[in-house]
Amino acid sequence: MKKVAVLDYGSGNLRSAERALARVGADVTVTSDAQTALDADGLVVPGVGAFAACMEGLKAVDGPRIIGRRLAGGRPVLGICVGMQILFDRGVEHGHDADGCGEWPGVVEQLKAPVLPHMGWNQVDVARGSVLFDGIEDERFYFVHSYGVRDFPLAHDTGPSPLPRPKVTWAEHGDRFVAGVENAALSATQFHPEKSGDAGAQLLTNWLNSLD
Repeated sequence: MKKVAVLDYGSGNLRSAERALARVGADVTVTSDAQTALDADGLVVPGVGAFAACMEGLKAVDGPRIIGRRLAGGRPVLGICVGMQILFDRGVEHGHDADGCGEWPGVVEQLKAPVLPHMGWNQVDVARGSVLFDGIEDERFYFVHSYGVRDFPLAHDTGPSPLPRPKVTWAEHGDRFVAGVENAALSATQFHPEKSGDAGAQLLTNWLNSLD
């Protein structure tokens, strides 16, 4: 049984994430302890609310260092909702510009859509060769957000590269935005797999099965 730590930094649907992971067979611990988070087979970083507030909470439990250390050792991390957004360089909300973890280039900004928040079920345009979305490419997932990453520089085809490109899954709500990323040990979804029924459960199973 794979050991999964859900990082408790004062933000996120901790218990629903814990229950969803336990249902698909993970041995789950909700923790703010750095060593527990570092030692787990997989680390889940949830998040709801404002980008800047999430970053403050994350820094309070040494979250950016924990994430960085895990990734330096090729240890899997999965970000969910704002837990995905804080992996990017910056977030701009209500005129407030806050630094993120900087694991990926890109800015989290308000979607250009006639109705916000984007709340409810939506389809996604799955990246070719996706592991997370294997077998659920045509399913719908549950989103609740007003902000997202509309331009992801690493997704641009700029010719040959010595490093594998991230697999980027997109969605649309008045605007095209990043719905999921798979980049070596670092994966993330803008939607909530723990609220996405059978499709979300399969995504979590796919991630769990990818853990070494």
